[in-house]
Amino acid sequence: MGKIGFAIAKKLASEGASVVVSSRKEQNVENAVNNLKKLGFENVLGTVCHVSKKEDRSKLFNKAIEVFGHIDILISNAAVNPVFGLTEECTDTAWDKIFEVNVKCPFMLTKEVLPYIRKSDRGTIIYISSIAGLQPFSFLGPYSISKTALLGLTKVFAGELATNNITVNCVAPGIIKTRFSKSLYESEVAYETILSRIPLNRIGEPDDVSGVVAFLCSADARYITGETIVVSGGMQSRL
Repeated sequence: MGKIGFAIAKKLASEGASVVVSSRKEQNVENAVNNLKKLGFENVLGTVCHVSKKEDRSKLFNKAIEVFGHIDILISNAAVNPVFGLTEECTDTAWDKIFEVNVKCPFMLTKEVLPYIRKSDRGTIIYISSIAGLQPFSFLGPYSISKTALLGLTKVFAGELATNNITVNCVAPGIIKTRFSKSLYESEVAYETILSRIPLNRIGEPDDVSGVVAFLCSADARYITGETIVVSGGMQSRL
């Protein structure tokens, strides 16, 4: 799993949540679970889950129910971006892959978790989008569009699930230090260019995102739904 996903799992575990982590790679799952347990978190388990595969999604939810008995929170964090360049040059295959993982899978995860999360006293669903969904990144057009779609998914499900006392929100990170965004800041020129756009004058850390997610999962956020919170150090995103 990625650095943001691990930071979220660690933060929620530190606040008393039982956590199920997943990744399409078994080694990533094992590393995440082992590292969390080394930090003293015992109510943690992991399973391989390729979010594009229905059987893997079912296994994820079934394992959570089998071990912990209930599901109160869903965090949808998986994303891909196989292309870099002008949007008009994006192939059908790349476009389909981006929207399969970045948009359809969050929808399917939500749809399939609802029978479980509706049984919770207060359910929480959170999508990890990107500031690119509000202010598209140059040469990352298809990825940016897919992240914009998550803002709409948030609004629609927030309205439809409110009667079930389920809140649905979205977190839109800016430039965070992860492998995924490394190309945006790895060279000195790119680094200085990025810093010039961030009023807080630093690139974000995964823990900057996890704290916001934990807040949205807490009782303090029980009256917040349908919102997108930008975590970007002040990078321009909207009025």
